[in-house]
Amino acid sequence: MLGNLDNEIIFKKAFTDKIVFKAFVRDILGIEIEVDKIETEKQFKPKIGNIDFKLDIFAESVDKRIIIEIQRVEYDHNFDRFLHYFLMAITEQQRRSKEYGINQTVYLIVVLTAPYKIVEKNGKAILDEVLLLKLNPRTLKDEERELFGHQFVCLNPNHPEKDTPKPIRDWLDLIYQSIYNSARPVINLQNEGIKRAAELIEIDNISPEELDQKKKSEAAKVAKTIYENAAREEGIGIGIEEGVILVAKNALKAGMSEEMVSQISGLSIERIKQIKAEME
Repeated sequence: MLGNLDNEIIFKKAFTDKIVFKAFVRDILGIEIEVDKIETEKQFKPKIGNIDFKLDIFAESVDKRIIIEIQRVEYDHNFDRFLHYFLMAITEQQRRSKEYGINQTVYLIVVLTAPYKIVEKNGKAILDEVLLLKLNPRTLKDEERELFGHQFVCLNPNHPEKDTPKPIRDWLDLIYQSIYNSARPVINLQNEGIKRAAELIEIDNISPEELDQKKKSEAAKVAKTIYENAAREEGIGIGIEEGVILVAKNALKAGMSEEMVSQISGLSIERIKQIKAEME
């Protein structure tokens, strides 16, 4: 049985492995890369622009020519944010360069685990499995000029397309199967990277510490959903303290234990008991 790649702990366990990382980059981007250090929760200090963002997975090639960023997202309502991630990684190079040069090629891969809900400017629903953005300019004859090379790739396994290349299909299948068919996943184990990733996220190979982190991550996700639903019901102007209490109340209504409610809300067990008593 596989761990769920929709969970950030499981996702990072798989994709911070060098064998998996290199195979994933090769199959998605078509490039071979050697990396030394693979970082998680990468931030630029001082921050660039108005968004204080973190990159789930970040690595530079050994020769310092290429930057690879991988972002796992369980929602799709803010493509502007992904674009910001992409452009800020490029801008960071200019900030560090004396001549404002961009010496490294930046690749951002966003893995969306939720079906698209947004639409284009014309109102047409977005139902694409793979979306590509390249910054190279094009002529009026639609000829591409290789000036930059930076690429943004968005993957969503919830919208399968028959023309998706097999190497990309293998990874989309792994992600989808880990979420919806984890007990009997149908995946291509002939692909070295897929086989390695499947071994890493096999439930029996996940440590007790990782399982605990996984549960906390899932609880936080539930709390976020509860909070957002409560905020919609009570009004967007809800304050932080009121929001935390609403999270606790809704979690208790959903049947969560006092210990779990305390964990996801940050409130003490005593405060949870008090809230529970008030509800009764």
